Amino acid sequence: MSKQTILVVDDEQDLLDLIEYNLRHEGFDVLKAENGQDGIRIAREHRPALVLLDIMMPQMDGIEVCDKMREDPELKSIPIIFLTARSDEKTEIEGLNKGADDFITKPISTSKLISRIKAVLRRFDETEVKVQKLNVHDLVIDKDRYIVTQGGDEFQLPRKEFELLYYLASKRGKVRDRQTLLNKVWGDNIYVVDRTVDVHVRKIREKLGDHYIETVKGVGYRFKE
Repeated sequence: MSKQTILVVDDEQDLLDLIEYNLRHEGFDVLKAENGQDGIRIAREHRPALVLLDIMMPQMDGIEVCDKMREDPELKSIPIIFLTARSDEKTEIEGLNKGADDFITKPISTSKLISRIKAVLRRFDETEVKVQKLNVHDLVIDKDRYIVTQGGDEFQLPRKEFELLYYLASKRGKVRDRQTLLNKVWGDNIYVVDRTVDVHVRKIREKLGDHYIETVKGVGYRFKE
């Protein structure tokens, strides 16, 4: 499957058709699903470059779809953008914490939507070029497989937790403030509140221990030397 294939999951047929028309006009291949279960099935069958995902859908809502994709080793690295009529902060934070790469509120012009899709794909391609392993302390952080090995144990962290850990470990000993971490991990064109970083650091510590990432009070975080 081409890396320029987009899977659109939404239960509004008119919107599906409109997005498909505009994406094809921009040179993308398009797959469509009208519910979350079909979305996951199609993603497994075709491995699209990106999933554009509604939240309020029958059978399985978008948050659950995102959660299941991030738990699936074959799907966890596929970028996900939420496109939804729900604009409350709680829903946005929940979606981003589940591992989404962007959160877009309807309505949005098709030109802006395509621009955001291209930005996420571009950011994803840039990170893929730099695939490598980091060996720090007793951890092996494998960006090729999105797996962290600690001793003999392997951990498959959700994508944003992994990328946050990877970025901090690659800059070990250097303090990074929350805004820098948001820009580097979530992208500077996405609005995410500062406490999203805190939540992800807490989850990393719960899984790997609290002796790797140090809190620098009033500033941010650093991976210990």
